[in-house]
Amino acid sequence: MPLLRNLLAPLLSLLALAALPAHAADKLRIGVLPGVYADAIAAAIPDAKAQGIDVSVTEFTDWTTPNVAVNAGDLDLNFFQHQPFLDNAIQKNGFKLASAGTSFLANIGLYSLKHKSVADVPVGGKVALANDPVNQGRGLLLLQKAGLIQLKPGVGFLGTLDDIVQNPKKLRFVEVEGPQLARITGDVDLAQGYPHFIVASKAFDPSSGLAYSGIEDARFAIQFVARADRTKDPVIQKFVKVFQNSAAVKTAIDRAFAGDKRLYVLTWTQQ
Repeated sequence: MPLLRNLLAPLLSLLALAALPAHAADKLRIGVLPGVYADAIAAAIPDAKAQGIDVSVTEFTDWTTPNVAVNAGDLDLNFFQHQPFLDNAIQKNGFKLASAGTSFLANIGLYSLKHKSVADVPVGGKVALANDPVNQGRGLLLLQKAGLIQLKPGVGFLGTLDDIVQNPKKLRFVEVEGPQLARITGDVDLAQGYPHFIVASKAFDPSSGLAYSGIEDARFAIQFVARADRTKDPVIQKFVKVFQNSAAVKTAIDRAFAGDKRLYVLTWTQQ
């Protein structure tokens, strides 16, 4: 019997190992907004799966809940916001969040369905801007770049309508939620616009902007946002690298911006 036990022991060990479950894939829960954000993450999922990461996606329709969910640990990442938006959210809500990596920069533009150039905007013309603090400031900076207004020195992207110190054309301003700007463009002389929202709305040609923000606006690149204590998490960092190296992701982003390279920049390729 001892001899039999000795002969069977290696076989029993092999059977025990065979009975163990296969190594489970790393899991990653990501919150997104509809449009280019959801499309880009969806494009990355097959490549992530091939690298052993099982991605699940939750889609939101507001710009607050994704940060609440990551901060609470209900999600590992969210993917919808740029750094100034995140900084503002942290300051207002005390979130313990930080960027875990960068993605694309969505250039904003100035659009008009009534005029062919910025110079054609008339005295007293109506201009539509985003109504949230950071994105309105970004629109004002673009209006200043186009020579239509002058802001207080150093006000930066946190500027508001109250920070306009020169308005030679006496422009009148309408404040609108960012995603709705595309729908109001035909009702005003000039509107701040987000090309990916314009593509999604099919309201007009996203490549018809009279001016664009450009790569100098790189601080507004969309970030992968995690809890501050998890930004170096190996699974998170592995997924960011998969995303940045995925040909399918690059195709999805290009499609979301109507194939116009003036409308976006893959910021990780510029670093």
